[in-house]
Amino acid sequence: MVKPVLPITEQVASAPSWDARVALIRKVPESFGKAHHQAVYAAIAERVYVPAVTADFGYVHWRPDYELAPLEAAYADAARETRGFQDVSPADLERVITTHPATLQVFRLLLGLTSAEFAEACSAVAGTARFSKTAVRKVEIGVKPTPSIAAVCAAVISSMMQGEFFAPPREGTSLRWKTDKPDTAHGWDSVRQYAANGVPLPMFLHQRAYGGAFRQLLDATSSQRGDVLETPVEELFRVEGIPYLRTGSHNQAEVARRFQLTVRPAPDFVVFDNRTDSLRAILECKGASDGGTARDKAARFGTLRTEAQRLGGIPVFAVLGGVGWRRTGDALGPVIRDTDGRVFTLATLSGMLTVEPLPSLRGLQAP
Repeated sequence: MVKPVLPITEQVASAPSWDARVALIRKVPESFGKAHHQAVYAAIAERVYVPAVTADFGYVHWRPDYELAPLEAAYADAARETRGFQDVSPADLERVITTHPATLQVFRLLLGLTSAEFAEACSAVAGTARFSKTAVRKVEIGVKPTPSIAAVCAAVISSMMQGEFFAPPREGTSLRWKTDKPDTAHGWDSVRQYAANGVPLPMFLHQRAYGGAFRQLLDATSSQRGDVLETPVEELFRVEGIPYLRTGSHNQAEVARRFQLTVRPAPDFVVFDNRTDSLRAILECKGASDGGTARDKAARFGTLRTEAQRLGGIPVFAVLGGVGWRRTGDALGPVIRDTDGRVFTLATLSGMLTVEPLPSLRGLQAP
């Protein structure tokens, strides 16, 4: 099995153009027995495509509200106004939050709650839905709260810190309160200890072990991470004047109706000839940080290939990101099979412009 695989991988690797590469990959089913297909596509993936797969886990999308300096300033106010967290009665907390609104973030983070979770807790105490995540964030950036809002926030903080807000976790389960962590395990006593003596580095690293250094930031910017692949593709199409539609929740029905697509959800991009309004290609972007995720996402391209064949054999393009696509046997290999090799990364994205039908569509749409 190995001997016939080697020539085809070298032929694909040395193909003079991407269209020539596509033509070679399309011949795999007729050149090799079905039992060898997976090995052949995996070998092509390893030799030709894996070198262009780059890691993206070294970066996060930053937000100004995650800068350290504002939190340091709020913490200094909280520590000073409570005399090192000695004066922490509900009345004391209400006073501090009223006079220094940004300190609310300090108290919320001590509880280990997100803005949305804290807002929900406040709504439960107040018996109203007026506490939203946005309302909490407004106070945390310095907007002075009304007396009633400050009082409710103080009541929630005091109650949780004393272990009175939630019922004790059921025995025999793995459940814990979120305040069962070193800096709040014994309520305000723990807070005072760490405020006075600092947080030991091992404990800080332990928190990172289960929380992740940027976990909340990664969660908060999930949509931006999804755009890491789609935005450069859209920019490329726009600059080159290629007619396209980027699909989303707002236009799924329109795209399906206009181009007779039945696959759900519609592909990330549809490329069309605006002179005839005819569909010419479909493109899907997929990121995968690990091999298992890549394997699961690879199945999507089989679905798109079936849809493309139903529509007359239009080409399917893939734009992939993340080291998960280094898994070749049941992840990258099948994507190469289902796209006939029209697989690109951000490093090779410009090469997509040389693959039909894109060259014939360039310049049809005003940038």
